[in-house]
Amino acid sequence: MTTNSESKVLILTRELRAPIELVFKVWSEAEHLKHWWGPKGFDIDVKGLDFRPGGYFHYSMSAPDGSKMWGKFNYLEIKPSEKIVWLNSFSDEAGNLVRAPFSDLIPLQIRNEVTFAEQNGVTTLNLHSSAFNANEEERSFYEGMFESMEQGWGGTFEQLEQYVAR
Repeated sequence: MTTNSESKVLILTRELRAPIELVFKVWSEAEHLKHWWGPKGFDIDVKGLDFRPGGYFHYSMSAPDGSKMWGKFNYLEIKPSEKIVWLNSFSDEAGNLVRAPFSDLIPLQIRNEVTFAEQNGVTTLNLHSSAFNANEEERSFYEGMFESMEQGWGGTFEQLEQYVAR
């Protein structure tokens, strides 16, 4: 993790034994996202995907206990096979931003940037994640979650790795 002028940034790197075109494709199409995105053990249902700057990804996550949460990406920047930048948030079924169901201190929006680079058939993902438009209390709480977020992203990236290996 590193520090910028406002808040700390969670930085994670993952190598996938798959070509960059395939890795980018599974980030950009609903048919693929539903198979690997989200926490381990959750089922993802895609309500809508408009993969372009200004577009969105709206989905629900169903936990093994039957509870359901909604999430939404708002895409800011997309460079094919190079970079995706989006604001991630919890949402309601209609796509409106809402607080996380488990804490009022999680920022309404998290800025994520994933970059892709390939060498010898191995694609490296670099993820930078930080609180967006958050107050000091929300930023501090978010930064205190980095260790658990590393585990959460680790599970998501494991699912991605298994998916692209098929």
